[in-house]
Amino acid sequence: MILILLFGMASAWAAVNINTASIQQLQSLPYIGAVKAQAIVDYRNTHGSFHSTKDIMRVKGIGKATYEKLQNDISVSGESVNPAVSSSKYRRALPATAAR
Repeated sequence: MILILLFGMASAWAAVNINTASIQQLQSLPYIGAVKAQAIVDYRNTHGSFHSTKDIMRVKGIGKATYEKLQNDISVSGESVNPAVSSSKYRRALPATAAR
């Protein structure tokens, strides 16, 4: 029973896997727009998988400050989920038209 509970909690804290995420999934991350999302995909297509989340700083336009803001929302393994669910530091507000 405890294992099931722990597994459920771990799933709730899952993040966007930067090795497998689509451009759209990457854009759901805080501070990652279309250009940076494409740069992440281009980097991994050229250099292969990221071995640690810190490797994302090798992508042009993503430095230490951006990494520190992203580190709780990204992973290099597992299934990608919406980072807004896993991060308490960042919440994207829905546009007023989407709330209707």
